[in-house]
Amino acid sequence: MDEPDRWRNMASAPKDGSRILVTIRPSEQGPAEVDLAYWTNGDQFGREGWRASDSSPGHIIEYAEPELKCWMPMPSANVNRFSMPSPWEGAEGQQLDGSGI
Repeated sequence: MDEPDRWRNMASAPKDGSRILVTIRPSEQGPAEVDLAYWTNGDQFGREGWRASDSSPGHIIEYAEPELKCWMPMPSANVNRFSMPSPWEGAEGQQLDGSGI
């Protein structure tokens, strides 16, 4: 397993605002989940702490430290030219994925 694929202890999670994947502990509300989150130093919308990346003003999703089990960095895309798929070279007139209406 490569280093970027390893889950790490939350104590080592970056608190610089970068987005990371976090494991949310299971609770009475449901099983364990993975979410995209970031650390915020607090602002007019909420206090310092972990927020779900899809939070927005008026709808802040905050996580308490005990709710989060571990983290991992976001996977990076391999933009190496050799990893790109070959262009599709089928018939020009053939429709792809839809009716064309």
